[in-house]
Amino acid sequence: MKQAIFLKFIQIILVVLVLSSSIFYIASSSALLKNSRKDMKYTLKAMDEVLDYNGDLEKEIGDLKPTLSENRSRFTVISLDGTVAADTGEVPVASLDNHGDREEVKEALADGSGTARRYSKTLKESMLYVAIRSSKSDYILRMAIPYTGMKENLILLLPAVWLSFLAAIMYSAFSADSFAESITRPLKEISQEMLKVNGDYTDLSFERYQYPEINIIAETTTRMSKNVKDYLTQIEREKQIRQEFFSNASHELKTPITSVQGYAELLESGIIQDEAQKADFIKRIKKEAGNMNNLINDILMISRLETKEAEVLKSDVRLSILVEDIIESLEPLAASHEVLLHMDCKPVCIYANGQQMKELIGNLVSNAVKYNKPGGEVWITVREEDRNVIIRVKDNGMGIPKESLGRIFERFYRVDKGRSKKQGGTGLGLSIVKHIVNFYHGTITVESTIDVGTEFMVKIPVQGKTL
Repeated sequence: MKQAIFLKFIQIILVVLVLSSSIFYIASSSALLKNSRKDMKYTLKAMDEVLDYNGDLEKEIGDLKPTLSENRSRFTVISLDGTVAADTGEVPVASLDNHGDREEVKEALADGSGTARRYSKTLKESMLYVAIRSSKSDYILRMAIPYTGMKENLILLLPAVWLSFLAAIMYSAFSADSFAESITRPLKEISQEMLKVNGDYTDLSFERYQYPEINIIAETTTRMSKNVKDYLTQIEREKQIRQEFFSNASHELKTPITSVQGYAELLESGIIQDEAQKADFIKRIKKEAGNMNNLINDILMISRLETKEAEVLKSDVRLSILVEDIIESLEPLAASHEVLLHMDCKPVCIYANGQQMKELIGNLVSNAVKYNKPGGEVWITVREEDRNVIIRVKDNGMGIPKESLGRIFERFYRVDKGRSKKQGGTGLGLSIVKHIVNFYHGTITVESTIDVGTEFMVKIPVQGKTL
């Protein structure tokens, strides 16, 4: 990478030097041509002032030959019809062609002055011509000088140009090497720092570099390493949760199976002769079987919600009617616990699965009843706010300890294991609620104070969109 940056940098410098030299050459040539034309025009105007057009023009012009020959200049006086009246050249005036078709002469006739550059067959070299119309007589004054632009000066400037090129290349090479090092060094340091990582993905330390982009790489690397650490922690936590789940599920299933097996063995042995006692055992077997069936159904529901594999049939669910049905079905439970139920449900409709909504609200309300106190109350409120359904279930029961609030949505977690067993249930109610809320991309929060009460608030989009 360092070599690639170095070579690219040198390549760019060379291109810039060539371009700048070309531009300098063009600009200098243009400036030189402009100044030469200006000086020649000034000379012609001065000669126009000193020439005596009524005298012998050829003699006057002839007197200028020694002076003009020093810089190989040529001066010509041309009549308006193009005939050469006088000339400082070596060719006799009589043998010269009519100059009326010369570009500079035509411009001078039309505009008062004209210029042209061309190769002179007479002088066998490139010439610059400037012509003006005399302000004192009916003549065109023309001056010509050998002109090659910057070519003549280029040979003189070439050593300086090569020296400048060499100095620029040397400086550029040094700068390119320094620049490449300033980029590659931080990248090497970042890679070396990452190679030091040995299991602890938070043990990374980077300097602040001069380029913000490299700092972004360092910061991103640090953030990614932290994410890896969090991800590994999450995997370990999920592994522990799975182990606890299988352990708890096995325990929850083993208890009713043991009871069923015990009652069945007693009935099979013939020891129990009392018909009433037999009927009681059968009733208990059916109850434990029902508990196992409910537990398995709840486990399967959580699995389906997690994997999203099952097809969920959704429709418009009127929550007021749904809540009324839930309250009606829970009235015997509420009466046995001496708890009063209150409903305040606005006519809200949500696009969702009716059974899932029933499970969600039913579990929250049944928990509020079971873990209340005699004479307690439960308030169920349903509203729509900002295209979200807001469901609140509040009670004035025993409350949940602060240290347990972070775990109440875990599978089989029970705040008061002794009382929870007496109340029945599978220990998966709040876990199912949490999974349903997540399924619909909603949120659930809980606030609770010991001996004051608990309030759950669920927020779900009205459309109930799922992935």
